[in-house]
Amino acid sequence: MLLGKLGKVTLVGAGPGDPGLITLCGVEALQEAEVVIYDYLAAPELLKHAPPNAERIYVGKKAGHHTLSQEEINMLLVQLAQAGRQVVRLKGGDPFVYGRGGEEAEALAAAKVPFEVVPGVTSATAVPAYAGIPVTHRGVASSFAVVTGHEAPSKEKSTINWDALVGVDTLVVLMGVGNLTRVVEELTRRGRSSDTPVALIQWGTFGTQRTVVGTLADIVQSVRAAGLRAPAVTVVGDVVALRDKLRWFDLKPLYGLRVLVTRARNQASRLSSALRSLGAQPVECPLTEIAPPLDWEPLDAAIRRLNVAGGNSTYHWIVFTSANGVSAFLERLSLAGLDARAMGVAKVAAIGPATAEVLAAHGVRADLVPGAYVSKALADEMGTVDGLRVLLLRADIARPTLFQRLVDAGALVEEVVVYRTVRPEGLESQLRGILPELDVITFTSSSTVRHFVEALSSQGSAAIPEDVAVACIGPITAETARQMGLQPEVVAEEYTIDGLVKALLEWRKTQGSKVRRLHQTGSV
Repeated sequence: MLLGKLGKVTLVGAGPGDPGLITLCGVEALQEAEVVIYDYLAAPELLKHAPPNAERIYVGKKAGHHTLSQEEINMLLVQLAQAGRQVVRLKGGDPFVYGRGGEEAEALAAAKVPFEVVPGVTSATAVPAYAGIPVTHRGVASSFAVVTGHEAPSKEKSTINWDALVGVDTLVVLMGVGNLTRVVEELTRRGRSSDTPVALIQWGTFGTQRTVVGTLADIVQSVRAAGLRAPAVTVVGDVVALRDKLRWFDLKPLYGLRVLVTRARNQASRLSSALRSLGAQPVECPLTEIAPPLDWEPLDAAIRRLNVAGGNSTYHWIVFTSANGVSAFLERLSLAGLDARAMGVAKVAAIGPATAEVLAAHGVRADLVPGAYVSKALADEMGTVDGLRVLLLRADIARPTLFQRLVDAGALVEEVVVYRTVRPEGLESQLRGILPELDVITFTSSSTVRHFVEALSSQGSAAIPEDVAVACIGPITAETARQMGLQPEVVAEEYTIDGLVKALLEWRKTQGSKVRRLHQTGSV
């Protein structure tokens, strides 16, 4: 072992899919990680909990495709810890429930590498719960067992003690879709009634969860007809009949929709969380990145002038047009050794409640938040500005509307770029992989629209599938979409994330079964 800082490996259960099901201990471990080694079934959103500079290594295993063998994963964990790294091994479900966490722990123990285990919510109970199926229920089932269905078809004899399992009230089979026929045969051969209810739940706890219900007599044919594939959990027993009364997850208003979230990475979580709480499956693909201005001097000069006494040298209004502008301004203010008090007696205006919320979080109350969250409304509600000095903090691509209206009203406007909106690298390849599976694309600014169309145009076509809906946060974004050849179906009346979600809910009510993927993602 190398001398120096002692490394450690923490085996963390990521839960079955819904990123909200990770434990607090799991989040804390991720927050302290220097390296995260993660699996196929660990929700990608969980990686956000790790520090930005933490190394992320994917070692996912799907049927027929392993990025690394289990032995190679074990060796990697040992090597990283011996090099003094703090390693989180992020595993779907619970590490010690068919997660091969025991094997990894054995390898670490043999190498005398310190390790800890953070149990996770196992799919054996969580996935049936999301389908409305309790694995135990008074008067119906007082026992349950969990087995693996991942046995090689070439094996002459199953190593599972099926004779002992026949008497268990509820049987949960993990990783058993490929061997479903064998599972059914083993149970019926030993006397389990062919009328026994069975459910298969694919992508459990995800917004794309699907449930197929049948009996031992017909479940194989039903699953085949529905096209269900791994990953899926099988539940056998009378508790399956409770689903009709207890189902809840697939009754959520946006259930089954795959929605593209295009906000910048540091802003996407709020929209994603709102969509997920309503049953949708958010797919994050930031179409913009926030970058510093090419030259900080204009902003630094404005900051130096903030507290200069005497008439026209002091700003009467400081106008923030976005939450990003607030963050950039306050960060630069801090670097100058100042805080919000440097704004003195200047009035503060904010376009939109999100901008006002960021200000409030830093102890600054906006004097004006216009009723309509657009530049025109702000200019109208500022009142008489003739002869007043206005510091207008904006993005590099901001429309000139507000500046021009204030100038026309006699204001002395100093317009300063505090951040740039740029297109992320590799956007083309990301969109190519996810577009065919989407139901809705959300646009939260004109720049997201432009970057989206530019990325598609670079591939030869800016067209999107006809059955994918376009949703815009407000009329300006919607107009940009139309100008660039897109046809918005959803336009929020309130130009906020909450307003966009509300508009999606209203739209879904009118769509019903017309939504393209509803027949694919809904309960069968």
